[in-house]
Amino acid sequence: MRPEILFPYYAPVTSLKGVGPKLAPALSAHVGEHVRDLAFFLPSGLIKRPLLTLAEARIGEIQTVRVRIGGYPPSPDKAPQRIDVFDETGRLQLVYFHRIRGFEAQHPVGAERLISGRIEKFGQHLQMSHPDYIVDEARAEEIPACEPIYPATLDLSSRMIRKFIQTALTTLPDLPEWQDKAILDKYIWPTFNQALKAAHIPQSELDFSPDSKTRQRLAYDEALAHQLALKSRKLHRQNTPARVVDFHRLSDRALAALPFALTGAQVRALQDIRADLRSGHRMNRLVQGDVGAGKTLVALLAMIDLAEGGFQSVLMAPTEILARQHYEKSLPILNDIGITSIIMTGRDKGRLREEKRAVVASGEAMIVFGTHAVFQEGVDFQSLQLAVIDEQHRFGVGQRQRLFSKGDSVHYLSMSATPIPRTLALTQYGEADLSILDEKPAGRQPIHTAVLPRQRLPDVIARLRSAIESGSQAYWICPLVEDTAESDLIAVELRHRELAEDLGMEIGLVHGRMPSEEKDAVISRFAAGDIRILCATTVVEVGIDVPTASIIIIEQAERFGLAQLHQLRGRVGRGRDKSACILLYDTPLSKNAQARLELLRDTEDGFKIAEMDWKLRGEGDILGAKQSGFPDYHFVDPVAHTGLIAMAARDAVYILQHMESLPEMRRRAIDVLRQLFDWRAETPDKQD
Repeated sequence: MRPEILFPYYAPVTSLKGVGPKLAPALSAHVGEHVRDLAFFLPSGLIKRPLLTLAEARIGEIQTVRVRIGGYPPSPDKAPQRIDVFDETGRLQLVYFHRIRGFEAQHPVGAERLISGRIEKFGQHLQMSHPDYIVDEARAEEIPACEPIYPATLDLSSRMIRKFIQTALTTLPDLPEWQDKAILDKYIWPTFNQALKAAHIPQSELDFSPDSKTRQRLAYDEALAHQLALKSRKLHRQNTPARVVDFHRLSDRALAALPFALTGAQVRALQDIRADLRSGHRMNRLVQGDVGAGKTLVALLAMIDLAEGGFQSVLMAPTEILARQHYEKSLPILNDIGITSIIMTGRDKGRLREEKRAVVASGEAMIVFGTHAVFQEGVDFQSLQLAVIDEQHRFGVGQRQRLFSKGDSVHYLSMSATPIPRTLALTQYGEADLSILDEKPAGRQPIHTAVLPRQRLPDVIARLRSAIESGSQAYWICPLVEDTAESDLIAVELRHRELAEDLGMEIGLVHGRMPSEEKDAVISRFAAGDIRILCATTVVEVGIDVPTASIIIIEQAERFGLAQLHQLRGRVGRGRDKSACILLYDTPLSKNAQARLELLRDTEDGFKIAEMDWKLRGEGDILGAKQSGFPDYHFVDPVAHTGLIAMAARDAVYILQHMESLPEMRRRAIDVLRQLFDWRAETPDKQD
């Protein structure tokens, strides 16, 4: 049960004064349903409102002035309302573009007022349009000298959010100290309560730095709570008995028949997996590898080991195209050693679907490839012992658990082609063991990468025409689906039409708004060679394997993340032909964007690119936090706080190992920490 001291944190936002039935839905949608969500909603910026005289006014800046109302110049009904104000050093005119009823009665001529807003110069006169504040001296405290700014919506202004947050903070009790005193003394950190309140009253831009004492303390607490949950799950798994699997005859036979040898990294990853399978405990391992590093083959060999022991395996992919590619590449190997496999997707209907389910339930199909269809109700395995999930972050925790529930103590192997710096991967996937494939199989063609301004577009199209006439296939990648007045990003539908006209041939079109079956049909025609050019958005970023495609052109490349560009580039270089990636950019190009594109031009090492991407882009959605599987942190900046995450991971292990010997008060405080952030360890019957 949640500790009683946390009840105020998890009170609904409707318990706060001023949050009525009209505002509550908007506040819940934007910030969260609980008081805790408000307290954890940090400001994104700061407005300073220095008190100045009109003679000291800083043009174009926000400031506060103490003035008297001088008069209300007459103006037509539909004209802006103007109010003359003055102090002993000068005059200023307030402008409201819509008239405010009763304004003159509230602020009569001669009244002294504090006014705050941005002062501009109109001709020779000072002017302030729509002041942020206009109050009498008795309410002077309503104008903050330093005002935190919160992300707002049409229904919720920053000031409204600030008011609710300040109210929320007054309802929250001080929490017991869960951190070791030595850590607090070493880093000179405030208490959690002090840090949380200080985060909402920043005094300068330095207070927004992830290296400030306030932000460090909050980030470390959140990271520690997260790591405690991850490490608890790992301990749970290590204490969960599982079947011992130690069979390699068939997989060794499959390896011997391959026309190439495994890379050293593949050998090490396979050894890691086999050690897990014979340990007698449930495996949870992440195989992380760059584009084309051979992750699927390693997973297939593990599934063959299971099949030799009489156990079933399933490989689940996020799209039907990717699932089918895994199946079709694996089928010749499995047929050669006599292992039955099938593919299950949402496209299976009626009798075909029932026949496939029967084959799985009987145990005849030892290896099942598929999409979400594999964990649906009615799909029953006879002896499921290994679940392989490709790009696990594209599936929810509940979906993965439904798959694991199809067997008893199912071993878990996940694969990811999204490069994440090793230190981050080790701490982010704290409940999993990690194997990294950092070598490419022999024979992979290097990809020549060129960086060109978009003014060279006619030359690029001419070279593309020549390459297509010589038998090549190409991808053309654009950022958006359709052109809009608000955006200058190239629209894929517009570019599709223009390419078809310029080249006089059928061009394939694929984007995220198309129905899956229509999208898959176009990609299948491209893979079969019926279509020579595929114009697409980033839906082809992961998992599309067309060895005959040797050219990829990416427009407005400076708008993409480095890791995303690297993934897109990985769509070519998969066959025997020399491959090229052309990155088109808009001018002028910033120094940062130029450095990023030059790095991509100079290296194909995904992990090196990922490291640089984090460094160059700094705070924000570096790799696409959600895309990379990162949790929705409130305080942790995965880039700036890498060291804190690693420290939290080590401390979490120590705490869990010594929990019984810790003083009771600290044990209770640690429980408060875990439940405050709601990073809960999974219960024994759950396997994720």
